[in-house]
Amino acid sequence: MTLDYEIKYSNRKTLNITVERDRSIIVRAPKTLSVERIQEIIDSKRQWIREKIAHSQKYPLDYSPKEFVSGETLMYLGKNYQLLVKQDNFDGVKFNQRFTISKSNQKDSNRLFKDWYMGRSLFKIKPLAKKYAESLGVEYNDCKVSEMKYRWASCTPKNNIIFNWRIIKAPQYVVEYLVAHELVHLIENNHTPQFWHILSIQIPNYLKAKNWLKINGHLLEVDF
Repeated sequence: MTLDYEIKYSNRKTLNITVERDRSIIVRAPKTLSVERIQEIIDSKRQWIREKIAHSQKYPLDYSPKEFVSGETLMYLGKNYQLLVKQDNFDGVKFNQRFTISKSNQKDSNRLFKDWYMGRSLFKIKPLAKKYAESLGVEYNDCKVSEMKYRWASCTPKNNIIFNWRIIKAPQYVVEYLVAHELVHLIENNHTPQFWHILSIQIPNYLKAKNWLKINGHLLEVDF
């Protein structure tokens, strides 16, 4: 099995290999490391990389798309809520312990729900970003929600924090973990022991959140 990978050089001191959610392999390496040495490390990690690529829980399975009919359920903050399609004419999505849309807008359900989820993501995430930034003593430039197919979140070189809108389907403690996680990267760029120590102070149950994502992350990958 040939392993194709992309090398991203930087001023970092150590080499890091990640298998993204689209199964692409990213190698983050110091500028001083030769291509030959990188290949040697890849070869030594071949079994580990294969296991990551084959991980059945890390990558989404094929799911039938929602029909957006009454009785279907949609996930929000870790729970499934039923959908009711009403004859009344109204715009958008309503939520009060169940989702409600108008039958007149049923054909646009995919767009309506994506707009609703993105709006709720910003509403929930922005206060958390402010809270954890103050607690950590860090500053970020902007907090955004975006379409991110293969990542839950990212921290850019310009100190912008960007979150996958799908994370709002996860439980609150998982959302908090992901927000704090990205902000800790403003202190420690890599996943070093120091990184996890700082995160554990902010999120004592971060291992529980990591495990939830490991087991249930594929459920978030589905649009609805």
